[in-house]
Amino acid sequence: MRTDSSPGTLPAREHLPAGDAGTPVLDVVIPVYNEEKDLQPCVLRLRDHLKRTFPYAFRITIADNASTDTTPQVASRLEAEIPEVRSFRLEQKGRGRALRAVWSASDAPVLAYMDVDLSTDLNALLPLVAPLISGHSDLAIGSRLSRSARVVRGAKREFISRSYNLILRGSLQARFSDAQCGFKAIRRDVAQVLLPLVEDTGWFFDTEMLVLAERAGLRIHEVPVDWVDDPNSTVHIVKTATDDLKGVWRVGKALAGGSLPLDRLTRPFGDDPRDREIKDVPRGLARQLVGFCVVGGLSTLFYLLLYSGFRVFTGSQIANALALLVSAIANTAANRRLTFGVRGRSGVVRHQAQGLVVFGIGLVLTSGSLAALNAASSDPAHSTELAVLIAANLAATVLRFLLFRAWVFPDRRDTDSMAVASHGPASPTYSTRTFDEPRTFDEPRTFDQQTYPPLPQRPVAQHAADGTWRDATVQLQPVPPHDTDPRDLR
Repeated sequence: MRTDSSPGTLPAREHLPAGDAGTPVLDVVIPVYNEEKDLQPCVLRLRDHLKRTFPYAFRITIADNASTDTTPQVASRLEAEIPEVRSFRLEQKGRGRALRAVWSASDAPVLAYMDVDLSTDLNALLPLVAPLISGHSDLAIGSRLSRSARVVRGAKREFISRSYNLILRGSLQARFSDAQCGFKAIRRDVAQVLLPLVEDTGWFFDTEMLVLAERAGLRIHEVPVDWVDDPNSTVHIVKTATDDLKGVWRVGKALAGGSLPLDRLTRPFGDDPRDREIKDVPRGLARQLVGFCVVGGLSTLFYLLLYSGFRVFTGSQIANALALLVSAIANTAANRRLTFGVRGRSGVVRHQAQGLVVFGIGLVLTSGSLAALNAASSDPAHSTELAVLIAANLAATVLRFLLFRAWVFPDRRDTDSMAVASHGPASPTYSTRTFDEPRTFDEPRTFDQQTYPPLPQRPVAQHAADGTWRDATVQLQPVPPHDTDPRDLR
């Protein structure tokens, strides 16, 4: 039985429609700083590739990071000559700052960026954004460290890249393989909620975004890329590495302190296939087994300590009964709360009474084992008694779990919810609804005596024909979960 502290704030993923002719599905951002020579060849090559291979409308946005050469003039000329190109200038440097500004203002449902040197082969672009368009993933990254990636670069850059990713794995428990590859994409609905949580405005922007997304449970898709190092790169390796390490420390400290509201990035009920009712597949069995084993291990230690203490003042049978009784009450309470997720005081007495019945079964097994030991040896050693009791408890553990799952704490979702009056294959209809039931995303949702309003509209800027950026509003569309039983409640 899965429980949540707050409802999801992101709509369920769905396959993106092709959209109107004037609304691009993909917006590729190219951050640049003093790239007057490479900008035009990059844009022309990218535009030609997208024209030939990308089946949706697209846009290429040049994000100028306060260039001091003729890069702004080149960007303006490309915007005037090519319909799919837009230019955007910032008066401050910083790749993260540029991506945040353009992505926040874009109306495209899929947002991507790549470096102007086009070190990454463009054949990976469609595989990069396809999982976002299909609704399979939330973010996508190109990986130079994947086994099937083909990379040409010097030993120094290779060492730095792999060392940095090892640092991320060791300090922030990151599971993605390549944080620094300048070839990434994100769904706009995710970016609208995720970007305000990202503080960095420079090169660490990518890493921070990926770490927060991964910690929030979002799905990150990795694409092996073909990548050739640019020997003329203007990146300052030492300064970048220093800033990245400072960022790792800052993000790690924030995650450890719990100051980041990552629950804002959760998906609504029913989007996770683990929330679905699937015939012949027990719900939550693996998690319950882990929780039961942890509680059982601690309970066994508690029981052995109690038994050893009681054994000083009384015989083995009485010490066993007292230790088992006290540990059984604690075990039932811990499994009720931690393993099976039962909250509140309702049914506590009944659960403890049923737990005592299970305790009686364990008492019979352990007492019988002690009786057999005493019959075999008139004066068994204390260590032998403990070994026999451990074996008996292990035998009783399996039966205890089955009784807890099937009898004491069964899955009561169907009985706790209101009955379904009538429903058809096309449009389910309910007589009443509980707070757990699926509903449209525009609807206010009540959870734990709190009312959560629908996701607000986000003011953004749109690029007008006269070259200015005007305020506009993007309305999020209600997206119902797919392929779920309407009766399947989290």
